[in-house]
Amino acid sequence: MEYIYTGTAHEALVDAYREDDDRFGTHCRSDFPTREPPIEEVGMLRRLLFPGCWNAAELVDDEAAVREAFDALGELFCKGIQPYASACLSDTVTAVLDRLPEIRRLLKRDVEAAYKGDPAATSYVEIVRSYPGLEAVMVHRVANAIYRQGEGAYARELAEAAHRSTGIDIHPGAEIGEHFFIDHGSGVVIGETATIGDWVRMYQEVTLGALHFEEEEDEEHALKKGYKRHPDIGDNVVIGAGAKILGPITVGDHVSIEANAWVTDDVPDRTSVFIKHPEQERKRVD
Repeated sequence: MEYIYTGTAHEALVDAYREDDDRFGTHCRSDFPTREPPIEEVGMLRRLLFPGCWNAAELVDDEAAVREAFDALGELFCKGIQPYASACLSDTVTAVLDRLPEIRRLLKRDVEAAYKGDPAATSYVEIVRSYPGLEAVMVHRVANAIYRQGEGAYARELAEAAHRSTGIDIHPGAEIGEHFFIDHGSGVVIGETATIGDWVRMYQEVTLGALHFEEEEDEEHALKKGYKRHPDIGDNVVIGAGAKILGPITVGDHVSIEANAWVTDDVPDRTSVFIKHPEQERKRVD
């Protein structure tokens, strides 16, 4: 079947383009170098969500062009869902596309967080075009919307496309708040039942994972599914490179976790977690 978008979010997206300031490059007419996306859906999302940065300036003032882009993206979503379902679930796809203006609002805040959280960042456009963390989160926010519509298998395909191109593995079931920034990114793993608050910054090789797995009682060698097994991260948290935060624990607000820390217990608000190095211990004894 051919997908035809029937909502009005394309109008809201054009209104949002008009409200952008110059930092996001939305009204820039520069011809940037072409960068091939890992899959077609990612290329279309780049153009719809940050048109000025991805040579799609023709979308900015043209509701009809945005509507056509919605139709094309919706058709790709239908084709992705169809192998796992009896048919393209048109209402499901429309519900996801309807969320694009809100997803774009969140992504602009993620760009802001990256700019404020990285001394090496020189512009918002640089972040949109070259930061792997931003691309992984862009795909995740859309994949999460698809996951929440009950289409987890296709959502996982989108997540894996981002994983292959960025080295960042975010399960589409994870819930991520506003102003989220992954710096460098390679090796980051965020599990299905993890939740992350606002203004969280993490670095490469961080894992929000499970500490242990439960087994199904009536099926040998089968692990239980659908239960809480990953951490909840509060607001205003910094997680250093290589840190492992494991199990269904809670990390409070205004927490700093040192690089390579291994955390398996709850962390109270306004706490710094660090490793007790043997060298430091010897100095105290001496």
